[in-house]
Formats: sequence, C-alpha cells, structure tokens
Amino acid sequence: MTRMTELHADAFDEYGFLKDPERWDRELAGDLAEKLGVGPLGDEHWALIDYVRERWLKHQAIEPNQVACAHLELEDHCVWRLFGGPVELWKVAGLPYPGTEAYTYMENEEPPVSQAAG
Repeated sequence: MTRMTELHADAFDEYGFLKDPERWDRELAGDLAEKLGVGPLGDEHWALIDYVRERWLKHQAIEPNQVACAHLELEDHCVWRLFGGPVELWKVAGLPYPGTEAYTYMENEEPPVSQAAG
C-alpha cells in the first residue's frame, strides 16, 4: 500500500493539490511524483521540494522558479527539467492550491527558451 492510497480522496482538492501540507511526507512525494510522471526523485528534486516547502510554510511565499533555481545554483529551467513545470513541483511538494491568480500563472508559465536554440 502506498502513502497516497492511505489518504482519503478528500485529502486532495479538485485540482489534485494536497489540502493540508502537514499530511505530506517524503513517501507521499515519491508516490505523487510517480503518478505525475516525474520519475524517481533525486537530490536536485529534494533540494527544490524542500526549498519551496520552506518558503511556503514559513512565509506563504511562492518563489519564482528562476529565483528558486538560482538559490540552489541550478540552471534557470530546473523546474521544467526536474518536474515538467511548476504545477507538478507544487503538487509533489504537497502544497495546497496556491490561489486562482498564482495557479493560472503557474499553469501558463513557459520554460525559458534555450539561448542555444536559434
């Protein structure tokens, strides 16, 4: 039995976000990552997850992706490389629905264009 199956369906909202971030743990993160097609979580994944969780839980702040990547000394598009996008990172990190404006921004944000292309 996975950690995700231990939680009742009402633990997640209609968008797939965990309603109560205190119910999150690393096992659940792994289950969510697998469900979202993120793959096995490595050191860079965990660094990013821990960073966005800390910023949210302490300050209710949504860190811009490029700032989070820079803080961890990763390339600007690390969120897309590691998670496929900010919505997936937020879900794997077990954070609640960020609000309509932030969710719309996350959902529509494009990864940085590689300077090598073109």
